[in-house]
Amino acid sequence: MATVAELTGPYGAFMLNPPSPATPSVCRVCLTFTDGYSTCYRCGFQSEFADAVLPVSYSIHFGQLHTILGAYKRASPQAAGPLQMQLAAVLWRFLALHETCLARAAGAERFDLVTTVPSGVASRDDAHPLRRIVSTIVEPTRDRFERLLMRSGTPVPERSVDPLKYSPTMDLSGESVLVIDDTWTTGANAQSASGALKTTGAGAVAVLVIGRHIHESYQDNAARLRALPKPFDWSTCARH
Repeated sequence: MATVAELTGPYGAFMLNPPSPATPSVCRVCLTFTDGYSTCYRCGFQSEFADAVLPVSYSIHFGQLHTILGAYKRASPQAAGPLQMQLAAVLWRFLALHETCLARAAGAERFDLVTTVPSGVASRDDAHPLRRIVSTIVEPTRDRFERLLMRSGTPVPERSVDPLKYSPTMDLSGESVLVIDDTWTTGANAQSASGALKTTGAGAVAVLVIGRHIHESYQDNAARLRALPKPFDWSTCARH
């Protein structure tokens, strides 16, 4: 059986380390590029419930990581299976090195519980592969995983932050929670999930996403992406 290092080896060729949130013209919340402001437009105008956010990598629109993050949950079982194992290895390797970085940024010593952001479509949530990856495959998370949230029946606009989007499955008493999602596009789902956890009694809540979606064609993004160090450096993260 392939090791975590072997499964993640090819990813170093197309993953990109986001810079620190203290970097000029980088959003302090989601780490996308900005036009000189401390937050991007979306993060500047929506509610902020997560105490810290950490993307593993930028995910360029129609790039390799973006394609994989779509295919691992939509492709045939024969094609999706290997991709799910690879993404599990990405999470495993990154969390083993940098979970403490994210916990510190969120103001916690460690994360007591780990959960995932439910699917935006309730009918698909029971079979969502990310939850299986985090709860059964990834060694740093599986013993702490709890299904803390379900998609509620409350109608909420797709790109709006609203804790009512999700129904907590249990009450919490100050436990710190690591929320994992595959992609951050607007952050509406991750921030809504973080808000729902806060309303049910969670302490520090941080969000880890595999890919921070970014459009290479927007303004000077292409040049800024080209300027990032290559290959991907597993030994560091934006919160390191």
